[in-house]
Amino acid sequence: MTASDNKKILRIANAGGYWGDDPFALRRQVTGPLPIDYVSIDFLAEITMSILQKQKQKDPNLGYAGDFISQLAPLLKTCKERGIKIITNAGGVNPRACAEALFELARKSGVDLRVALVEGDDIASRLSDIVKKPNCAMKNMETGEAFDGVLDRVLSANVYFGAMPVVDALKQNPDIIICGRVTDTGITLAAMIHEFGWSAADYDKLAHGIVAGHIIECGAQATGGNFTDWRKVKSFEDIGFPILECSADGSFVVTKHQGSGGLVSVQTVREQLLYEMGHPQSYITPDVIADFSTIQLASDGPDRVRVFGVKGRPPTDLLKVSVAYADGFKANGTLIVSGPDARAKAEVFSKIMWQKLSAELAKAGLPPCRKTMTEYIGDDSTHRSLSPQVAAKEVLVRFGALSQEKAALQIFRKILPSLILSGPSGVAVTGGAPVISDVVSYWPALIPQEVALARVWVGEVKRDQPAAKQLYQSAELAWPKTGGTSEINVPPADTFEWNKYKKDPTRRLPLWAIAHARSGDKGDTANIGLIARSPECYAWIRDNVTAELVKTWFTSLCKGHVSCHRVPNLWSLNFLLEETLDGGGTMSLCIDAQGKTLSQALLRCEMDIPAGLLSTVDAEHQAPDTEIMHASAKGN
Repeated sequence: MTASDNKKILRIANAGGYWGDDPFALRRQVTGPLPIDYVSIDFLAEITMSILQKQKQKDPNLGYAGDFISQLAPLLKTCKERGIKIITNAGGVNPRACAEALFELARKSGVDLRVALVEGDDIASRLSDIVKKPNCAMKNMETGEAFDGVLDRVLSANVYFGAMPVVDALKQNPDIIICGRVTDTGITLAAMIHEFGWSAADYDKLAHGIVAGHIIECGAQATGGNFTDWRKVKSFEDIGFPILECSADGSFVVTKHQGSGGLVSVQTVREQLLYEMGHPQSYITPDVIADFSTIQLASDGPDRVRVFGVKGRPPTDLLKVSVAYADGFKANGTLIVSGPDARAKAEVFSKIMWQKLSAELAKAGLPPCRKTMTEYIGDDSTHRSLSPQVAAKEVLVRFGALSQEKAALQIFRKILPSLILSGPSGVAVTGGAPVISDVVSYWPALIPQEVALARVWVGEVKRDQPAAKQLYQSAELAWPKTGGTSEINVPPADTFEWNKYKKDPTRRLPLWAIAHARSGDKGDTANIGLIARSPECYAWIRDNVTAELVKTWFTSLCKGHVSCHRVPNLWSLNFLLEETLDGGGTMSLCIDAQGKTLSQALLRCEMDIPAGLLSTVDAEHQAPDTEIMHASAKGN
């Protein structure tokens, strides 16, 4: 690497964090004032893979994120002319079909286009043979359950590849790289490895790339979206999606296009770092295990945050497999009930609903539903017992049922509309009979790297050729097996204190006064990152907001164990709440199946907080509307 390479700044922009994200983000990233080198777009989630697999089964030309083609269509010439490369997992379960759609777009647009595919992650058709191999029992990595009862119900099974196959694809100088199930972080890390010439053993640099990818993988969540202190965001209109300015040593700056909506601050970046973090010292990827407890953040000017100091260590020699399997059927339906006495009326409707369903199932000789649920939206549907007692003026009553028998839900969907004229007054119709949908459950497992190896294919279409031409087909690609371990026993260094405020008078305040938060999900486990507003506030939270307190606070939601991990460098605690999301994914009947609202529920928790702690919070980190919040907390 030359001296000029050391000073090189690589700009990587994100233009989407999930299938269904802002359809105009790519346009804003490509045409904004900052010159962009790469764009990464994340379309996939565990459930998305099963949906795409069903599409492919019905039509072999489907199975990829078609939205990517429509978003790119008006921008293909611009990207080509400006030399902007795109890396995306839009290929889903059918990268070849996605490539052909791109070639067709290029022909219509009069653009010469070179496309690379990363393939080999789809192992669904090979599962029967794979489970017979050594160390491939495919036990559920969260519950330890055996795979035998699931094998014949599998809808999709995809291995999470890391960045290395994408790096191999970049060597062929494509304009666009289409991936299947590459890790969300890998599609960003790959560009950094390729441009800076990092090796597979540059663990600290790779760890920086993983952190960079994690910050931008959810799009605008890093630039003001879902931000606790949302009043600090001046505008959500045309919100700026994140852009990385990366250096060869691994450090980078998070920013966005000047003049765009949103906000980039140390606070917004901290929140995204805590999102779905898991154990902070062991963020496991196929490329490196990143230690989030070493991340350092610093403001680098308006809407700019510098990230540095990240440590990494060798990855394990295992790959994660995400399996989606058929697990019955479910239906949800709603009624809106108006006041007076809206909640009391809603509870009567609930009683009638489940009594009728039970009786009709018995008459039909069908077993009871596997589970049912009633939620009172507008009253306590997301925070349950944590919600203050109010006299709701209106309640949207949401009924949900899950059963292995579709016939049971056929009865459920007929009973619900029949309640409209046979219960209390003040009911409005909200959609008629519920729709029955398949339940797709998630099964995570681990297999050795050598069982599933990536392949790279490169094709090209030119304006004067009617068909795509194959340019390159790799052999199966393996990356170094290191046998690193994910075990962590030593807690991160933590020297923060709040002793000088111990004798201060206390005030009964919600945690929002001294913290902000972000929550997410992994299966049936909710993750809540609680982030202090100052080092002293962190020390108090560390000593007082325990796993036991969080378990008690969420007693009506959390059925399993709660663990707490310290992240002192980010002034944070990361709580993992097991058995909290009603099974997670499409199995859940909850309206908040991904735990997105749980961070706000924890911030509502009122505690006796030393008044002096509030003085440690600087203007940048202070909670908006603090005076209103304090008055509310005191009951004024």
